[in-house]
Amino acid sequence: MNAVDTNVLARFFINDADDPEAARQRPAAITALSGTVFVSISVILEFEWVMRGFYELSRKDIQHVFESLCDLENVQIEDRNIMLAALSAYKQGLDFADALHLARANFCGAFLSFDQRLKKRAKAAGLSPAVDTPKA
Repeated sequence: MNAVDTNVLARFFINDADDPEAARQRPAAITALSGTVFVSISVILEFEWVMRGFYELSRKDIQHVFESLCDLENVQIEDRNIMLAALSAYKQGLDFADALHLARANFCGAFLSFDQRLKKRAKAAGLSPAVDTPKA
């Protein structure tokens, strides 16, 4: 088994015809992802940022890419259930990073944050742990 990084995932899932280097690397990424591979949570987090920030993919497209990644039987995702919980929360309107942070804190009594938007969205989605504001 090999571990893959964000660039390999991007080359596999995103066909960037305007980037000659991406086009050159894409066949190798396809070959790499045809074997058994490991994808860490940190790579997943960075991959979402690349899809959103660099490629400017829509939420729906990002969801589709992550669902496709999770459906690949040869891909072992670190903390797969946490990834799936984060993806579910993302589908309910949370930012992906916030969804992942919250899913990883599922054993805690509360998730402390000053982000009122996160607090509101997590509550509306019925997610746990509850998001609360730290008290001085």
